Amino acid sequence: MDGKMLARLGAVVFVAVAVTATAIELSRDEEPAESWASSRPSTAPSDPLREELFRCQALGEAGPRDPACLRAWAENRNRFLAPGTRPAERLPEAAPAPHPPADADVPAQPAPVSPPAETR
Repeated sequence: MDGKMLARLGAVVFVAVAVTATAIELSRDEEPAESWASSRPSTAPSDPLREELFRCQALGEAGPRDPACLRAWAENRNRFLAPGTRPAERLPEAAPAPHPPADADVPAQPAPVSPPAETR
């Protein structure tokens, strides 16, 4: 089998796969897209900061110019990043990590990098 024949065979297979994939995609029934707002949990207790953050997210590009959004983002940062803050609830304990091999304790030292030579 020469190269031209192999290329033609490859092209025919590619076109056949593309046509089949297109036919499958076009035969699917359209499913209505769920809105993002409906996917939020409605049974969660009402948190005014969370609701404000959702409102600011919905504003899009106007959010960074809204003073209420700036306050909400600052409060949210402080909630998680302020010194001495602790999480509301502890995460479940993870299984202990497997022990690395004995030679893995010594980190590999990177080779020293010499400064580039000056060219004139």
